[in-house]
Amino acid sequence: MKDKTFHKDHRINWWLTALTVVLSLTVLVPLYFTIVTALKTPAEAGTFSLPTSWQWHNFADASAKVDYPRAALNSAIITVAAVVLTLLTNTFVAYAVARNMDKRFFRFLYYFFIAAMFVPFPVVMLPIAKQMGAWHLDNQFGLILLYMTLGLGTNLFIATGFIRSIPPSLEEAARVDGASTWKIFWKIIFPLMSPINATIGILTALWAWNDFLLPLIVLTDQSNQTIPLAQYVFSSQFATNYPMAFSSYLMAMAPILIVYIFAQRWVVSGVMRGAVK
Repeated sequence: MKDKTFHKDHRINWWLTALTVVLSLTVLVPLYFTIVTALKTPAEAGTFSLPTSWQWHNFADASAKVDYPRAALNSAIITVAAVVLTLLTNTFVAYAVARNMDKRFFRFLYYFFIAAMFVPFPVVMLPIAKQMGAWHLDNQFGLILLYMTLGLGTNLFIATGFIRSIPPSLEEAARVDGASTWKIFWKIIFPLMSPINATIGILTALWAWNDFLLPLIVLTDQSNQTIPLAQYVFSSQFATNYPMAFSSYLMAMAPILIVYIFAQRWVVSGVMRGAVK
């Protein structure tokens, strides 16, 4: 009886499996095309066949073309700083909102930031560009501040539900012992938010590393350009060396892909826990 129950609970859903395979192909096929194209000659580009000769020098040529070390360093600085500042600020805002949802002002803040998620970026793109220029923040520091601010709505939505699931009795016990609100957050709440912090950190890193539009409208100094901006050189109508371009795309994708592979379990668990109400 036990074996029958076990087999019944672990039956394979072939329809769902087939759907998963089909959806996986939408990612795997373009990835395969990118890899094989990056290793071909320009004359061979555009087909799904394997290269007749493996052109590994395309990666070195692409690195020199876009000045990959400098662009990667700029992207790394912006990404790391954006992640750190986002975790230090957005989680504390989420804590303040989650513990005061019974007050009208904090409820207004919560729904205000959530509503901001639905505003199309092109609507605010030009005002942001003009404002950052007027404040002399058209540099890496201003870009980092934008990532920290514009991501607040999503991060607030993810973190608030998780914080409200933490028993307030933990904070009350610490307050009886003389702990301040600031100390309670950093010593008790913030460590308990590790899954959520990992999720917010990875999502912010993916956004900051891969983003093209914000750096394009904010950064005015070419020496500060990120990898997506540096790769814009391949988007010209006169650029026909697709293998070199695809090699550059793979080099840009590799660092953040490695980070995500090792941290994906925290992303999934964090999103699931953040859905708790």
